[in-house]
Amino acid sequence: MGERCRRVTLAAFLTCALVHALPGLLAAQEFPSRPVEFIVPWGPGGGADQLARKLAVLMEPRLKVSMPIVNVPGATGQTGLTKLLTAPADGYAIAVFVGPTFALQASTPPPHWSMRDLEPLGIVMQQISAFMVAEGGRFKTWAEIEKAARTERLRVAITGFGSDDDLAVSFFVKKGLRLVSVPLPKPGERYADVIGGHSEILYEQVGDVRGFVDSKQLKPVIFFSHKRDPSFPDVPTSIELGHQVVLPQFRAIVVRSGTDPKIVKRLADTLADTMRDPAYVAFLKDQHADLDGFVPAAKSSAFLDNLLKGTKELVARSGLAQDAAQGAQKK
Repeated sequence: MGERCRRVTLAAFLTCALVHALPGLLAAQEFPSRPVEFIVPWGPGGGADQLARKLAVLMEPRLKVSMPIVNVPGATGQTGLTKLLTAPADGYAIAVFVGPTFALQASTPPPHWSMRDLEPLGIVMQQISAFMVAEGGRFKTWAEIEKAARTERLRVAITGFGSDDDLAVSFFVKKGLRLVSVPLPKPGERYADVIGGHSEILYEQVGDVRGFVDSKQLKPVIFFSHKRDPSFPDVPTSIELGHQVVLPQFRAIVVRSGTDPKIVKRLADTLADTMRDPAYVAFLKDQHADLDGFVPAAKSSAFLDNLLKGTKELVARSGLAQDAAQGAQKK
């Protein structure tokens, strides 16, 4: 009788365990069964927004659900990131994660979130960053800016305090240039600020403002890279001018940590397949992005760890002592 009771008890336990596990298993197998929200932690019109809209169009037929774009700007991308981190870890919310927000992890103390809170699905874009000026404006070259900034204050339109934009400004401030960061999280306002002459310099990637460059409203004067951009052969790089600051911009797609591994794999595999789509390759070319810049999910964490190490070294060299994380939260 005792043996029979034990068997009944074991069977009941296994049945109960299966009942509790079944919803999760079915959810992973059926994913996605409803729209997947695509969070952009920046305003409409910028590079992150353009990227999300392109990816959504290409991923929707692959996932067979819609992917509505939700713009949530503020606090150097942290407002949108908070929206992701407070949503259920079920894969139905993904977000664009970019360099300016990532750079906050190099601040002291770091922000309230960490990279352990995020699961990267892949690094989907890498670009060269630049300082840009208004075409027809006061400055034509970086040499002119460098000379003027020795004696007068020049304003630089950036995404937010503590961002990699801000680090670039701080690097040159340390070298004696009177540059001042002007945080403008909405892309349209940031671009108009420089074109309209309110700020003298814009930190941006050429591809993000391609329309303004092609229409002769904005032009790069220095690239933060080792090699010159073939499209702008006369524009020098930071390295060749002796400035040891290289700030590659990356854009990743992330979900919340704790999301079912099967759901993560489904999203990551879909993203990897999208990277091979001719329409996405054409988009990268139009954005002046690295055509070989995709980093799959399995290698993304190592990529970000290495980049964070370099960012922290830049912080040390620039003498950036401000509490960037708290400063970004206040904006």
